[in-house]
Amino acid sequence: MNISKNEQRVLHALAQGGRILYERGPNGRVTEVQCYTREGYMLENCTLDVFAKLRRKRFIESLNSSPYRISEKGRRNVRAQLDNR
Repeated sequence: MNISKNEQRVLHALAQGGRILYERGPNGRVTEVQCYTREGYMLENCTLDVFAKLRRKRFIESLNSSPYRISEKGRRNVRAQLDNR
């Protein structure tokens, strides 16, 4: 499956224990996303477009209104890196 560089960067951060915090608007749609690594740094590559693509491909999921994390399908599709755990 074709995954862009920004999508890969976000998936790697999530695979290492990161999370995506989101805010919903009055209509219930996600209006703002912020991706954090497990160390607490914020990724600038995580935009609403990248978030929507990852969600559409079901690479990320949120259970019980918790922050978005990588799904099992996302773990299978992320490319291996030396620093990936």
